[in-house]
Amino acid sequence: MSEGDGKATRKKRPRILAITTDCCTGCAGSPACIEYCPIEACMFWIPDDDHPPFGRIEVDPYLCIGCQKCISKGPDGAFLDGCPWDAIEMIPTDDWEAMHGISLPDLPPAPPNPSADSVAAKIEAA
Repeated sequence: MSEGDGKATRKKRPRILAITTDCCTGCAGSPACIEYCPIEACMFWIPDDDHPPFGRIEVDPYLCIGCQKCISKGPDGAFLDGCPWDAIEMIPTDDWEAMHGISLPDLPPAPPNPSADSVAAKIEAA
């Protein structure tokens, strides 16, 4: 879960996005950045099956609000919050879109809504 209540959502397209670099090790399974992100499921763990407990964090560009909490540092770079390894960079959203050839919408995509038939089938099966 995150420092926020996990109920924050993106209301507009951010001008900057968080991206992880090749320096990301996932903090050996205890990533600091996820704890500070106010958006639930924006940052997620991808395990490195060849080198456990290491892995990496990826950021969902459709959910990121560009708040920079994942990279926050204290005075003179002292680690207070966010990534201790400088493995997260903030880049302009326009640059990210140009690199990937897509345009991000203001609002993130809506989660899938189960159809009434599938809900009824689950109830009957129970």
